[in-house]
Amino acid sequence: GGGAYGAAKAGGAFDLIRFVQQPQVLTRIVSAVFALVVFACLVGDGYVNHSDDSKLFCVFNHNADACRYGIGIGVLAFLACIFFFMVDVYFPQISNTTDRKYLVLADLGFSGLWTFLWFIGFCFLTNQWSWARTEEVYIVADSARAAITFSFFSIFSW
Repeated sequence: GGGAYGAAKAGGAFDLIRFVQQPQVLTRIVSAVFALVVFACLVGDGYVNHSDDSKLFCVFNHNADACRYGIGIGVLAFLACIFFFMVDVYFPQISNTTDRKYLVLADLGFSGLWTFLWFIGFCFLTNQWSWARTEEVYIVADSARAAITFSFFSIFSW
């Protein structure tokens, strides 16, 4: 039968296999993994120090804002994926079509905003990485490139 806003009528039984096979659920899982990779790379290897100085600096051209931005949107994207994943789980149990409409619109709006923010993050990280001195960040270069790469992939997954 018919449904409201892309889901079956309220009150049906939960089928895990069918749930996981839904495109929005698969995309949300992929987006969460990409966000996790971005902020994990930046938290783990985004800050380094010189051997003669104990002060940490961001590997992206010593611009702490670049690291903070990547970590911030990565953490918030990961938390949003968890939130919207839970919404997807409970969505068939919501009988009010107005509530369903607002949840779908919130998901759509947030996804559009986060697509834009990932694009800004990719451009920002790439620009700052292009100005970074190679001899200072040689050891953590792979993590920085992974953060840039997965921020690019996140543009499309969102």
